[in-house]
Amino acid sequence: MKSLPLLLAGLLAVATAPALATEAYNIDPTHTQVEFTYSHFGFSNITGRFDTVESEFHYDVADPTKSSVKVTIPVSSISTGVAKLDEHLLGADFFDAAQFPTATFTSTGVTVAGEGKLAVAGNLTIHGVTKPVVMDVTINKVGEHPMTKKPAVGFDASFDIKRSEFGVGAYAPAVSDEVRIEITVEAQKAG
Repeated sequence: MKSLPLLLAGLLAVATAPALATEAYNIDPTHTQVEFTYSHFGFSNITGRFDTVESEFHYDVADPTKSSVKVTIPVSSISTGVAKLDEHLLGADFFDAAQFPTATFTSTGVTVAGEGKLAVAGNLTIHGVTKPVVMDVTINKVGEHPMTKKPAVGFDASFDIKRSEFGVGAYAPAVSDEVRIEITVEAQKAG
């Protein structure tokens, strides 16, 4: 019974210890990319990207399940490398950027999916339509950034959507309804 007081003291210390908060991180826009790929009539696989990504990002190194992210992408930052295609994608047939200027993702939960892997669930809003999605995430690296000497993290994420479910279904299925979205993120601790 001598160990009971020690056990109770230990439990009390755990119960009253301050919870570790997630840390705020700023994404590095020069080393973060959001790309999409779709099939064009089965002949080619077109890739484009969004050049501007804004984020509220909190990461818990010790327990990634406590992490959260909110991303806002101005749709007007689309870039396929072909000006006429960009203009068409921004028009009423697709994104209708004049009426729906942003796409957003807000996480609702993070689970560990294996060594260095996470599943990030959340709500994706495109064209004014919100649907749940789950991103497959690989933790690339967690550590001190060699240039800034600040804590840094890096991730790759991917998921598929059916664009018609978001009201962006023009020319489907000839132009594929399924779109692959791939993201790479580098972020440094805020402050």
